Amino acid sequence: MKRSFWIGLLLILAVIGLSGYISFPATGKFLGRDLPVRQGLDLQGGVRLAYELDLSKTADSEKSNAIESTRQVIERRVNGTGVSEPLIQPAKVGTTNTIVVELPGIKDVQQATDLIGKTAQLEFKELDPSSTENDVKWLPTGLTGKQLKRAQVSFDQTTNAPQVGLQFNDDGKRLFGEITGRNVNKQVAIFLDDQVLSAPNVQQKIDSGDAVITGQFTIDQVKQLVSLLNAGALDVPIKLIEQHTVGAMLGADSVKKSLVAGIIGLILVALFMVFNYRLAGFIAVLALTGYALITLALFKIIPVTLTLAGIAGFILSIGMAVDANILIFERLREELREGKVLKIALEEAFRRAWPSVRDSNASTIITCVILYYTTTGSIRGFAFTLALGVIVSLFSSITASRAFLRILSMSKVGERQLEKI
Repeated sequence: MKRSFWIGLLLILAVIGLSGYISFPATGKFLGRDLPVRQGLDLQGGVRLAYELDLSKTADSEKSNAIESTRQVIERRVNGTGVSEPLIQPAKVGTTNTIVVELPGIKDVQQATDLIGKTAQLEFKELDPSSTENDVKWLPTGLTGKQLKRAQVSFDQTTNAPQVGLQFNDDGKRLFGEITGRNVNKQVAIFLDDQVLSAPNVQQKIDSGDAVITGQFTIDQVKQLVSLLNAGALDVPIKLIEQHTVGAMLGADSVKKSLVAGIIGLILVALFMVFNYRLAGFIAVLALTGYALITLALFKIIPVTLTLAGIAGFILSIGMAVDANILIFERLREELREGKVLKIALEEAFRRAWPSVRDSNASTIITCVILYYTTTGSIRGFAFTLALGVIVSLFSSITASRAFLRILSMSKVGERQLEKI
């Protein structure tokens, strides 16, 4: 055998061995960090929220766009909190339009509801000339959150107090320059949802397009405000109409049942392969074990948030992983019936089966990509775990199985057993 083959074999064994180390609960670490399995709402519990959308001031032709835009803003806000695999989807209860939000593993429910429910309308205003000390009036300037390019956490260079740094787009930069230019030595107020955040005196015209929001903020408040501003303002007002906590007892029971189903599935697949293909089937089972370890390790490293749907995608991919081996072994039988020696028949089987294996897996991956980018929540989890499983299965069926079968074909005993496929 070529030297490159043995190097490749050692790499395969090293990948499988490392994956087993990462997958095993007691040693599940990678590069020195712990890698727990992330669980979705249905497995670890969390909170479920329902918001009613006020579309009374929205034209009928714009309602669909307003609902989707609101959903996207809420999704960006939730993603800013670090919640994994949230579900944000529109729903309709009678004539009421709602958006359902599921947050797995959420700890601070109040913070989440405050963040999601704010309209987050950012606006810059200047003093009305008719204002008095007792009656301060503000006039809109046309500069709002729509011209905001980016918000970020920053710190005052003198006091080190946390503040919000704002950077405007080209249109906002021009407006901000005009506003500060005509308000030198005057106040310009920054409003969020009609509440004054700060109203500093303008010292000079600012053409850089950068501004800061200062105040008695904690670092957490600044981070939340930055998340709100970067996510954008809601197109329509929303109101929390339902909130309840989901316990994790269902999750523990679901995980147990899913693991049992997965083990039973693996055993049945292993028996089928060994019964039909003898030694070659046993090799396929070993490769399948390597596939399962690699996939589980990737779930931890990426990391993937597992829901019941995600586990279903993984279990389904186990069956699909065997499909490639079946195509290869059936092709091997045909090559041997034509009288070819084992080594040649083996290479021909992999070469001729590859187009079918490639195309069948490619069609599944394309379907998964479409599901992932057109759905939300647990369906995306299902699509991702299935696609990941299919990709890894190509490694196990084409690379690992091929390497193990080549080694067996080197011995007389192995050669005789493989010829009985």
